Amino acid sequence: MHIGHMISDFRRGARTLLTSALVVACLLSVAGCANIGTISEASLESCIVPDASTEPNPPELPDVTAAKLQNPRTIEGPTTAYTKSDQIIPISNAPFEQQQLPVTVKSSDGPEQTVTDTTRILALNQNGGLAAAVYALGFGCNLVGRDTATGSSGMDKLPKVTANGMDLNAEAIMALSPTVIITDTSIGPYDVQLQLRQSGVPVVFVPIVSDQGINGVGTQIQAVADALGVSELGKQLVERTNSEISQTIDTIGKRFVPADADHKPRIVFLYVRGTSIYYWFGEGSGADSLIQSIGAVDVAKEVGFNGMAPTNAEALIKAAPDVILAMTLGVQSAGGLDSMLELPGIKETPAGQHRRVVDMSDYEIMSFGPQTAQVLAALATAVYAPELSYQPDQKPEVIENQLQGANQSQQSQQN
Repeated sequence: MHIGHMISDFRRGARTLLTSALVVACLLSVAGCANIGTISEASLESCIVPDASTEPNPPELPDVTAAKLQNPRTIEGPTTAYTKSDQIIPISNAPFEQQQLPVTVKSSDGPEQTVTDTTRILALNQNGGLAAAVYALGFGCNLVGRDTATGSSGMDKLPKVTANGMDLNAEAIMALSPTVIITDTSIGPYDVQLQLRQSGVPVVFVPIVSDQGINGVGTQIQAVADALGVSELGKQLVERTNSEISQTIDTIGKRFVPADADHKPRIVFLYVRGTSIYYWFGEGSGADSLIQSIGAVDVAKEVGFNGMAPTNAEALIKAAPDVILAMTLGVQSAGGLDSMLELPGIKETPAGQHRRVVDMSDYEIMSFGPQTAQVLAALATAVYAPELSYQPDQKPEVIENQLQGANQSQQSQQN
């Protein structure tokens, strides 16, 4: 089970009746919903996006050699990995010139959906990857709302349509009069998505690709492009993104990864929420592809740990990771680094003894979208050369918003 399915399963049962009633009420009286999550036509018309480019632009990495860096297995202390820029460059500034509408696509939840209008788009999922794909395809000015996870430049001022972290707010969605909704099962409740579809809005589910990791990036982008009637632009964006990823992986290997296999850092990815339960992301979770892409040793593969499931102190101690990867909000939910290190088994590992935790935004590290190359560059630098990793003067506002959303979501699940 991967994170998207796990979290959506938590939410669906408890909120089904309440959310269905909310949607019906909103559909019967759209005017009564208009004060929630609104966006003016003037706001859409004043939208400005960066100049488009079809050329790959891989992120810059420190010009160093592994021979001159400290043995990454002996580095001490925590590091937060930040991407240098959250600005997404579109593949086209005029996607409508290549668009073919109407387009009929099969939603991953089964039924075919016909899209006739893309002037008002909502792209909603757990990690913001779908909205990033829409923006990168050139439709940034057609996005009318966002989920909690979407906060890149150009989308950070859009009204939210999620409440309590990642729960879809039916009133906010209907107030924005979307002409198409692109989503997946990582967000919900599913009943809201179905009710929106029944109201006449095409709701296209795309496959969740986190279990495929790096290999699933192109699949997600192409699915979004197909739903918007720009399949050819999708192919161009997939080619550009894959090129950036491959160039970045190649540079990481040449500059950071030790020639001596015994010096390669042993890494485990832990999904931490609260102070008593944490999950291990193993093979097939998507986290394994991140670890392997930066040239490190995936201890989950070494011990044959598959998927995602609760771990235990004995297994973690036996795996002996040098570095623990975690999500920033997960560390926060545990009460900070010191509290996280007190979780069973962690302080007995080399990573725990060295306080070697590398954290990254929950909504970047596993997004697997157009900015994947930037994610890999930030992670690799934080793991191999933390003193050279990019650290902003202060956390962006979006991280604070995400912290609030995650805390609300955690409280909601506990209730």
